[in-house]
Amino acid sequence: MVEWPNKVEESILNEILQFIEYLKKNHLNEKEWEFVPAYNSLTLICKDTVLDFDYLKPKLKEWYGIKGEVAPATRFQWRLPVFYDLEFGLDLEEISGQLGLSVERIVELHSHSIYTVYGIGFLPGFMYLGGVPKALEVPRKSAPRPKVLKGSVGLAGKQTGIYPQDSPGGWNLIGKCPVPMFNVKKDNPCFVNVGDKIQFYPISKAEYQLHQIEAEVGIYNIEKIVLDA
Repeated sequence: MVEWPNKVEESILNEILQFIEYLKKNHLNEKEWEFVPAYNSLTLICKDTVLDFDYLKPKLKEWYGIKGEVAPATRFQWRLPVFYDLEFGLDLEEISGQLGLSVERIVELHSHSIYTVYGIGFLPGFMYLGGVPKALEVPRKSAPRPKVLKGSVGLAGKQTGIYPQDSPGGWNLIGKCPVPMFNVKKDNPCFVNVGDKIQFYPISKAEYQLHQIEAEVGIYNIEKIVLDA
């Protein structure tokens, strides 16, 4: 694991992503290495041979010092629909009272912000999204739920995210997204990458049900735009 300063900053994330591109193009073959970026760290996993730490550590320092400016991989901004409703947003009323905001204002703030994907983990396809407005910062629940439904959208501290599978979870639930975040049957099971952006938009129950069917049969088209390098 290679670590940067212990801060949540997009500039640090960009440095990590640029270093990954440099390593892929010049020193570490993607077929032999896995790269796992998150917030202020990069985990390097050697797939085929025993990792020679004593050799690799000074080399990584050397390579980082000479990498210069490297164009990161293409990144996207994805627009994802959310049905914000008490049926799925089980904690909307509770956090409305905690934050002193109406449910409508919570939905407005959450869906008007653009979030950065700082990490993917915990569950396959679980995105840790930074950029939550200060007014929406609420601590995770003191007692996690034994089961949170797939697609549930949650808030915890400075982060928001979507549960990609049914699982235990302690985030505050505010809605549900009909778009699957992880599909093991696809060549690229998770369409989102660290460094991408996410924006949510509110939909009705009828739209949620329609998009859910479209996603199940594989005809739902996720909105995206290419971000400038």
